Amino acid sequence: MSVLAVTEHRRGELRTPSFEVITAGRDLADALGDDLHLAVIGGDVDAFAADLNREGVDVIHTVDEGEEFNHDVYTQAVTALAENLDPAALLMPNTVNGLDYAPAVADRLDRPLVTDAVAFDHDGTLAVTREQYGGKVETTLDVDAAEIALTIRPAEWPAAEGDGDAEVTAFDVDIDESAVRSDVTGFEEVGSGDVDITEADVLVSIGRGIEEEENLPLVETLADALGATLSSSRPIVDNGWLPKNRQVGQSGKVVTPDVYIAIGISGAVQHVAGMKGSDTIIAINTDPNAPIMDIADYAIVDDLFDVVPELIEEFGGQVPS
Repeated sequence: MSVLAVTEHRRGELRTPSFEVITAGRDLADALGDDLHLAVIGGDVDAFAADLNREGVDVIHTVDEGEEFNHDVYTQAVTALAENLDPAALLMPNTVNGLDYAPAVADRLDRPLVTDAVAFDHDGTLAVTREQYGGKVETTLDVDAAEIALTIRPAEWPAAEGDGDAEVTAFDVDIDESAVRSDVTGFEEVGSGDVDITEADVLVSIGRGIEEEENLPLVETLADALGATLSSSRPIVDNGWLPKNRQVGQSGKVVTPDVYIAIGISGAVQHVAGMKGSDTIIAINTDPNAPIMDIADYAIVDDLFDVVPELIEEFGGQVPS
C-alpha cells in the first residue's frame, strides 16, 4: 500500500504546503516501506507536475479538471484517486482549501481523519502528534486503523528539494457535474495596500501586548530605525488598528523573513503557522512560558514598553513622546 499526498495551487502557482506535504509523505512512506504518490488537480497540471518532481516522489497523478480550487471537484477527484490506489495514508495540507475537502473525502472513504498534524511516528501503529490550547499542550493519538486520512500543518516539515525521477501519469475522473454545486467565478486577493509583508527581509510584528492603538507609533518607530516592515497578529487587525494586508498567520499571510521580531505576541498556533519559517525569530514578551518562546531563537522576557525604547535608541532612532 502506498501513501498519497494531495498538492494545491492558487492563481497559477504551486503553494508552499505542496512541497512540505511531499516531505511529510516521504517520511511516512519510508516508515511504511511504501511508495509516495502525489495528486495534482486542475490548473497547468503538466507544469505543476514538473515542478513537483522532487526527490522521494515515486508517482505523480495529474487530474486535468478546472483552473482554481473547487470543493466538489476536489472531493470527487481525491476520492476517486484514493479508491483507485487504496493508499495506507492520505495526506492533505491543513490549509483553507485542505480543510474544505478533507472531511468530505474522509467521510466518503470511511476513514478516520486526524487534522492539523505536527508530527507522526509509525512503529506498528501510527502515532499522530497534535497541539492544543494555543500550542501549550501536545497530544499523541495512536490510530488503530489500517487506512487513515491526515491534514498536515504548514511549516512543520521542510519543503522538499532535489530533482526526482517520478513517473507522471494522467488520471481521468468522471466528474459528476450535477454534484458540482459551486462555481469559481474569480479570485480576489486581500489588497496588498502599501506594502507586501511576504517580501520583507525584516519584520517587526506586534500583538495584544501593545494594549492600545495609541501605542503603535512606538513600534512603528522601531521598524523605521531597523529599516523593517511592520506586521501584526490577528487581534491588531480585528481591532482595526492595522489593515488586513499586515496580518501574519493562517488567516493572514505566510512570511519567511530573515529576521522576525515578535513584540507582545503570545504565539498562538494560527500565528506561528504564518511565521515559523523565518530564519531568525526574536521574541519580546513578559511571559517566559508564552508559546512564542518555544520557537524563538532569542527571547527577551521583559515589558515591551521598556525594551522597545532602548532598541530604538540603540539603532539611532528617536523615541516618540
